[in-house]
Amino acid sequence: MPNSFKPKLALVLGSGGVRSIAALGVVDVLWREGIAPDLIVGCSAGAMFGALISLGHSATEAVSIATTLWTAEVTKEHRWRAIPQMLWPRLSKFDADFSLRNDRLIRNRLERAFGDARLEELTLPLRVTATDAASGDAIVITKGRIVDALRASIAMPFMFAPHYIDGQRVIDGFISDPLPVSAALDAKAVLALGFDAPMPQRVNGPSRLLAQVTSSMTNNLMRARLASAEAAGMRLLRIEPTLERRIGLFDTAAMPYLVEQGRQATEAVLPSIFKLVEQQRPHLVAA
Repeated sequence: MPNSFKPKLALVLGSGGVRSIAALGVVDVLWREGIAPDLIVGCSAGAMFGALISLGHSATEAVSIATTLWTAEVTKEHRWRAIPQMLWPRLSKFDADFSLRNDRLIRNRLERAFGDARLEELTLPLRVTATDAASGDAIVITKGRIVDALRASIAMPFMFAPHYIDGQRVIDGFISDPLPVSAALDAKAVLALGFDAPMPQRVNGPSRLLAQVTSSMTNNLMRARLASAEAAGMRLLRIEPTLERRIGLFDTAAMPYLVEQGRQATEAVLPSIFKLVEQQRPHLVAA
């Protein structure tokens, strides 16, 4: 894609696990209405579903692929060295590449789904966001194999090891920006699909306390990033599907429901979308 490329409409897909597949419902409505994003930006799981969109898969095809790609099984292959590394870090050579789980399964699934396809060869451009593990800075991946970009963007700390791209140690995009509208600053208008990180209903153990803290930090970071985009004059509309129940990160059974909620949320703000793509004055549109 030439450096002079200036997107007219970017679709930004944030983190959120399986919930991010609602993007397929969003694009179904947009394409039906003749509104075609010419740039996709994806973070973490949003990057995986964004890649399926960029490759031209229909909603039905993408759901079928996703159900064999993003499931709880990918987090269940334990690394036998993880426990001694945590208990005796010096003796077991604990380092920055530590992980609780082996990434073999998710890597194999990414390879099957995307093969050797490269970001720079996509007809519908895709920018994948991730985080520089050493500095904490957000990075945007625009070239190379889709598999490598996605593996980097879903490298959840402690769960999966960081991924190396051109010698740079890279981790999950949600750490630096869970809804990376900043990666589409050159777009004339931006539609953003993002989800608040769920707060635990009860704090009755260490893991739930940690979830409460990390969800609070993630949500505050997302709101701060959106406020920054507003201050910079970005023409932005956030689409927020209404979910009637809690959905886990790997709840593949909920995928059809999530796609439909994406459709309904987009239908509900169509007048605002038409206004967004036609209007020239910079502003933030409230859904």
